Amino acid sequence: MTEPVSTNFIHSIIDKDLESHKRESVYTRFPPEPNGYLHIGHAKAICINFGTAEKYGGRCNLRYDDTNPVKEDVEYVSAIEEDIRWLGFKWEKLLWASNYFDQMYQAAVELIKKGEAYVDNLTAEQIKEYRGTLKEPGEESPCRNQTVEENLKLFEEMKAGKYADGERVLRAKIDMASPNINMRDPVIYRIAHNPPHHNTGTKWCIYPMYDFAHPIEDAIEGITHSLCSLEFEDHRPLYDWVLREVGWWDNPPQQIEFARLNLTNTVMSKRYLKAFVDDGTVDGWDDPRMPTIAGLRRRGYTPESIRDFCERIGVAKSNSMVEISLLEHCVREDLKTKVESRNVVEDPIKVVITNYPEDQSEMIELENNREVPEMGTRKIPFSREIYVDGADFMEEPVKKYFRLFPGNEVRVKGAYFIKCEEVIKNEDGSIKELHCTYDPATRSGSGFEGRKVKGTIHFVDARTAVKIKIRNYDYLMVEGEDGKYVLNPDSVEEKWAFAEPSVAEAKPGERFQFFRHGYYVADSKLTTDQEKVFNRIVDLKSSWKPKK
Repeated sequence: MTEPVSTNFIHSIIDKDLESHKRESVYTRFPPEPNGYLHIGHAKAICINFGTAEKYGGRCNLRYDDTNPVKEDVEYVSAIEEDIRWLGFKWEKLLWASNYFDQMYQAAVELIKKGEAYVDNLTAEQIKEYRGTLKEPGEESPCRNQTVEENLKLFEEMKAGKYADGERVLRAKIDMASPNINMRDPVIYRIAHNPPHHNTGTKWCIYPMYDFAHPIEDAIEGITHSLCSLEFEDHRPLYDWVLREVGWWDNPPQQIEFARLNLTNTVMSKRYLKAFVDDGTVDGWDDPRMPTIAGLRRRGYTPESIRDFCERIGVAKSNSMVEISLLEHCVREDLKTKVESRNVVEDPIKVVITNYPEDQSEMIELENNREVPEMGTRKIPFSREIYVDGADFMEEPVKKYFRLFPGNEVRVKGAYFIKCEEVIKNEDGSIKELHCTYDPATRSGSGFEGRKVKGTIHFVDARTAVKIKIRNYDYLMVEGEDGKYVLNPDSVEEKWAFAEPSVAEAKPGERFQFFRHGYYVADSKLTTDQEKVFNRIVDLKSSWKPKK
């Protein structure tokens, strides 16, 4: 693993806190909203929060931000927990924002009593209009100067269900002229009657906003360092204001923001990803083209490769774009010493070795992994009829093409030299088969003296080959003519191929290097005893280069 590209400034802050005894331990949290599946950007946040706790021998909670029952689903809860476990992390406590609804309500009441919150009847559009702009101060709501008694009465009526969704909100009374728009009397409670909350049922029809709930949750749990992405930087004054005004200002949690992950050719928004699922663009949250952790897992990525990627990109204070080729490089680096190679031919062309005995076959020995000799060898059958890859034959070869073409001789990996003597065609002009001859001496080595061939190709035995379905992927998003990313209509290619016999035993989730093609995984959903479906994880070539 290489060093991160930037210093981890978060750890520098924590080091100083511990040295000065401002903190005696480290307690972090990962607070996802259960409104969709986690993506690679969340993997970065998971690694930062859980990894920081691990580094300092501290603790990290998994806390669900379940303050918006309209968008939440138990399916997402199960998926989030599976993703975190798969990445190799364990949480200290499993908690819910809804655990603290009573305390949050009391905190809101205390704000009203102090004259620092009021119930407003402006619509969402009016609140936005009154808020002002970055250059102009906001305008106070007509409700801003209601009495404490009136606000307490209205807030209790909100809680009792008297008002419809959107008819009333509770707002913090801060400063409508603040240069930080987030401090211009932000909404801290809203009404939501349906659906019933998955934890609290119909007890509540008012729910706290994230900016109000988040600091209270952190304080109650004793979180020391509240690590979040950069879009919350402008919200930090509100985070601190809530803690101060509700009475949790004795050594409060410290919010620290880091740059979120932006990845080329990748949509990093749960809202857009959900739209892809809902409209059928993809076949689910775990579609192998999706940047979700579930999609990457089904695609064949390893947790080690994703953690390596998150380590390599480092922790920065400013947003930047990361090349997706780095993520692909990380999975190549991880798989190249872990998986065995298998011979698979795409777009197969049948080769008949005319001078090979018809009733004879033999076993050819091949290494399982060229990088790791300790992984041993395997034997595959070879006979008169074999399949070679469609890319390994050209009837009219281009310059510097050294593989099979009429009159040329190549090495069949692990077997013999063969020479193409004749091209047999179908009535429509397509290639039916190639007739070749072989040199029996070239396998033993005695026939190599004074003879050289520039091309080596692989094969599968035609009589014992296993037919498999492979799915080759391109990026789901590609750059359009205007420079903006658009959906790629050719993001998946499905085709049949032939493989050596052992591939028939592949289990769902089992990974291989398909020799000269790339790394593949048996699809966890589609692979059965009757049909083997393999997803391409990544090809064998890397476009990523480390910076000097």
